[in-house]
Amino acid sequence: MLCAHEPPAKIFTAPFEATTISRSPSSVKILSFIYAVFAWLIVAIGTLHMLATFRLASGSALGRVWFFGSGMAIGLVGALNLLHRTYGGSCLGVRMVCRSANVLLTSLAIVAGTVTGASVTQCCVVWSLLGGALILSCLPTRRQSSSFNTLSYSKRNAI
Repeated sequence: MLCAHEPPAKIFTAPFEATTISRSPSSVKILSFIYAVFAWLIVAIGTLHMLATFRLASGSALGRVWFFGSGMAIGLVGALNLLHRTYGGSCLGVRMVCRSANVLLTSLAIVAGTVTGASVTQCCVVWSLLGGALILSCLPTRRQSSSFNTLSYSKRNAI
């Protein structure tokens, strides 16, 4: 409710204050470790997918090429998550591309698991892993100064 006797700053402010999530350094380290484990597991699934290509007895050569390429894509999304974990706080492009890749890969895994009739166990493992990486990649991170930002050198050394 607007009142004429209230100062303009109070009239135009939201009734709630946006607060940032304050996490202890130990919880940030734990989440970072869990994110690293998820990212390495995605790389491992991609590698396993590529290695399974050579065990395929049925299907055409073109199908095997696509199967191998899918494994490469999965592994590269895992590597992108590792990059996001390391450089995501200071690089907006890595954050955006990683989150987009996680959304697309998770969506593709849900569709593929449903269409191909994968077992409940397979669906739970893959969907939990990809969904967990998606959630962890979307968590707000604290803006910590990276080693690139803390390097200082004098102006006379710069060209």
